[in-house]
Amino acid sequence: MSAVISVRNLCKQYRYARSGRGLRGLLSSEHITIDALSGISFDIAAGERVALIGPNGAGKSTTLRILTGILEPSCGDASVLGLTPWRDRMQLAHQIGVVFGQRSQLWTELPVRESFALLRRIYAQDATVFAERLDRLIGRFGLASLLQQPVNRLSLGQRMRCEIVASLLHGPAVLFLDEPTIGLDITAKAAIRELINAQAQSEGLTVVLTSHDTRDIELVCERVIVVNAGRIVVDQPTDELRRRFLSRKLITIRSAAPAIALDLPGVSRRLGEPHTSLLDVDTRVARIEQVVAAALALGGIEDITIEDPPMEEVIHEIYAA
Repeated sequence: MSAVISVRNLCKQYRYARSGRGLRGLLSSEHITIDALSGISFDIAAGERVALIGPNGAGKSTTLRILTGILEPSCGDASVLGLTPWRDRMQLAHQIGVVFGQRSQLWTELPVRESFALLRRIYAQDATVFAERLDRLIGRFGLASLLQQPVNRLSLGQRMRCEIVASLLHGPAVLFLDEPTIGLDITAKAAIRELINAQAQSEGLTVVLTSHDTRDIELVCERVIVVNAGRIVVDQPTDELRRRFLSRKLITIRSAAPAIALDLPGVSRRLGEPHTSLLDVDTRVARIEQVVAAALALGGIEDITIEDPPMEEVIHEIYAA
């Protein structure tokens, strides 16, 4: 398959004036240069669902902003659907959808339906085609009861469903998602992942997603590009990455007793506080449900939290491999 996204030796530098105290600092001509991207290259084929992951400051969002035309690189080249994003931004905008988890493309004071109607005008969509697509998306994303509500009265999960629909209304070929589940509760996250997956598969969408939540990666994407310090350190299928680096879970158990006596193969104990036990579970050896059942059998359990290791630890494991 031909590449719909092609990146070659892409670099992005930020230059800041070196600050100092007093008038001398204000007038200083010295600058600091920070490399956000240091020559990354990759291709993404039509219909691929790719996660771009890494710790804070790795260069994920910078890459997405370049590919969507918001930023211009310092060097290198990139094309999306045959267009150069920062030169052909207006033309490209009609062929891609973009969702930034912390920023809204909807009008907060308007009802959801009115925001959608404005987007039809902005993208110059045929009214009949738009109406058919909107009805289909409303049904798939369960928005019928939300259409008359002002955007600023929606819950975060409801708003994110509307944001994703807004990004799909003009029938894009590529969907860019920057932290689409950030701040959502477990139920809302699961719903968003399922909806993105279903829409991508049914429409043949190419999806590029950034996230700190490894469940977003595992359940939505078939390929993972790991970026750290502006460089690509791993580029491989999700299944392979999962086997190599995402085979651990962290379980935090709050108990009435100062500590719990849990001894299972594949389970190690991290330093914790009194009444809080932090367990590191190798899921290749011990199933999560087994560990939870064993803990509950001890009695006096007040709370159990299951989460993925921090992305920084995943990156560390990648380097250690």
